[in-house]
Amino acid sequence: MTPAATTFHTPHPVAQRRSTTESPLVRRLLIGVALAFLSVFLLVPLVAVFSQAFAKGIGFYFHTLSDPNAWSAIKLTLYAAAIAVPLNCVFGVAAAWAIAKFDFRGKNVLLTLIDLPFSVSPVISGLIYVLVFGAQGWLGHYRDAEQPWLPWLQNWLNEHNFKIIFAVPGIVLATIFVTFPFVARELIPLMQAQGRSEEEAARVLGASGWQTFWRVTLPNIKWGLLYGVILCNARAMGEFGAVSVVSGKIRGETNTIPLHIEALYDDLNIAGAFAVASLLAFLALITLALKTWVEYQHARQNQTKMFP
Repeated sequence: MTPAATTFHTPHPVAQRRSTTESPLVRRLLIGVALAFLSVFLLVPLVAVFSQAFAKGIGFYFHTLSDPNAWSAIKLTLYAAAIAVPLNCVFGVAAAWAIAKFDFRGKNVLLTLIDLPFSVSPVISGLIYVLVFGAQGWLGHYRDAEQPWLPWLQNWLNEHNFKIIFAVPGIVLATIFVTFPFVARELIPLMQAQGRSEEEAARVLGASGWQTFWRVTLPNIKWGLLYGVILCNARAMGEFGAVSVVSGKIRGETNTIPLHIEALYDDLNIAGAFAVASLLAFLALITLALKTWVEYQHARQNQTKMFP
């Protein structure tokens, strides 16, 4: 006897289409809800920022931006970002390369430490630096203890009058802390998905570690690295919580752009506050444009690899 033939029933094409698509009315309703949400929460605030910025005319707008305190805030913001972004770029690439390409003890601990700024409030992260480097902190100028913590570092800071809290170094440290996960977290999944085969092949062919990194690893991660740098720079320039704790909010000295906006708003200079805020809004638009361009280039490169 021959076994009975097994038959497989495929779903009817009409039933399959009905289960995976919606009616035109539902599609239009969902698209309308999405557009309404974007308009209310993104487009309307953006239009409001620029309309309020030019409420008193273009002359008042440029007069506000040419104010010495505004220029000081802009330069300090660029200065902090110019230090934090390259350092986080180097750290992010090194951490991602170590985590994705090598096996070692403590890898999960390193991943947890990288994610720490995402789980800690920026205000708390700024308070940590105050507790360490403040006047009464572990390394403070006025700490008088029989057994100070790291006495050589405390003495060096006191002898050279090197201030960290309520000064530029504290702002840079706080900015580095809140922004260092962006590059690493962007590269780790990308490098894990790429695997280790190309690096291992380069090592077998006699390439050194640096040659493998510069000629194999870095070209493969360049778009992801650029994407992480863009996000890191945007966060560095727009950071408020941690910087507000360690800066002291001294106008013309330790105010960044977000802190200067708050100072103008507290002075009831609404048009001036929105004029400076338009700089951050313009930065957000540039960041969005660069992000879209990087995503397009990355997708284009992947398509070229798949279909040369």
